[in-house]
Amino acid sequence: MTKIAIIEDDPVINQMYRMKFEADNFEVQLADNGSRGVAMVESFKPDIILLDLQMPHMDGTEALKEIRSHDWGKSIPVIILTNLGEEEAPKELRALGIHSYIVKADLTPRQVVGRVKEALGLN
Repeated sequence: MTKIAIIEDDPVINQMYRMKFEADNFEVQLADNGSRGVAMVESFKPDIILLDLQMPHMDGTEALKEIRSHDWGKSIPVIILTNLGEEEAPKELRALGIHSYIVKADLTPRQVVGRVKEALGLN
């Protein structure tokens, strides 16, 4: 089963994406802030990560830096899923090796699932 980690501080969005991905036979784990997300990714070893940028305790950029600093996190594909426009995002994201950048308001949850499958070569 394909594993996805969703690191997002909004519980409604977390549950919505959990339902959509589980309906497509993904194993889903959730974290509600960056520091919990880093710990979850280390133990869960997901195939892909959906990562919000604006979160408490540790924002998405800092979480991604921490994930990428470990051997276990260097090659996991990461899709940024945020409400910040790409021009507002920290410039260092590209250097941290993100797969793609999605503005939440621009795509339906079903389309996000499609983008994740495409990133994993599952389409």
